[in-house]
Amino acid sequence: MIINRRILTLDEFTIQQLRQFPTATGELSSLLRDIGLAAKRINVEVNKAGLVDILGDAGSVNVQGEDVKKLDIYANNQFMGVLKHGISCAGVGSEELDDVVVFDDEVSNNSKYVVLFDPLDGSSNIDVNISIGTIFGVYRRVSELGKPCTEEDFLQPGVRQVAAGYVVYGSSTMLVYATRRGVNGFTLDPAIGEFCLSHPDIKCPPSGKLYSVNHGNFFQYEEGLRNYINACQRKDKTNGGPYTQRYVGSMVADVHRNLIKGGIFMYPGTIDKPGGKLRLMYECNPFSFMVEVAGGKATDGKQRILDIQPTELHQRTPLFIGSKHMMEELETYYKP
Repeated sequence: MIINRRILTLDEFTIQQLRQFPTATGELSSLLRDIGLAAKRINVEVNKAGLVDILGDAGSVNVQGEDVKKLDIYANNQFMGVLKHGISCAGVGSEELDDVVVFDDEVSNNSKYVVLFDPLDGSSNIDVNISIGTIFGVYRRVSELGKPCTEEDFLQPGVRQVAAGYVVYGSSTMLVYATRRGVNGFTLDPAIGEFCLSHPDIKCPPSGKLYSVNHGNFFQYEEGLRNYINACQRKDKTNGGPYTQRYVGSMVADVHRNLIKGGIFMYPGTIDKPGGKLRLMYECNPFSFMVEVAGGKATDGKQRILDIQPTELHQRTPLFIGSKHMMEELETYYKP
């Protein structure tokens, strides 16, 4: 068998990146490889969910007031287990848990990083076999090394993330992560069980023809936003339109598509929920970090998402994210 050595696995890529920084400890690289391991375990269960008793509700409600799916619980446990038994994580915050979990042991207390994650975004789509995903953000601790991490380590603005990423469980399974040096995507090769570099140095196109929004809430949106959505539909070919609406209802799938092809994703506040629905720490901060590194923009309609100082773990926010020029066009219509 001929092995293509031009293709780098996730492990090889992170080690190669590490070599460019002689003073680096390798903790972040190790952490990213741990996340890749958890994603591979979750992928196995996602792919056979219809064959075993893992579909449907688990019969409980999470801190968000949402029905918990069986795969939510499995995914959360996998991430918790892998990160706890690694050497690079001092504690975690999960969308599925009320409070942070501190890994209070000698190795973890000396670890530099904490991780916030949504173990299975879009889980309401599990039962109908639509793409779902995992989202994560990595922060450097601000508390004293050698001691247990604290809630202060988690309640940092998104701009302080050192890495962020997501995993899409779809027609293929793909892990995409960003550091300040760039965004890179890895596709899982089931033949060897490894994530392989497939999308190096991802750049978000400055413009696109896709917009993602829940049209069912159209009359719940503010007038300026409704005017922008109408403009997306009325554009003619001379000004780049009309735009095409694509809305899966799984944020990982929607933002991944727009990151690759160019587009804008909007999840605004509504009359009923003016503060928005998406979680700042588990969904919006990681995606905003990645899209900005790739050349795009992300705001809550008033300010940059990454500049928001969080006050609670499960804080919610409106979100507008995507291609730079499309975001700038939105801002001419919508200034709440």
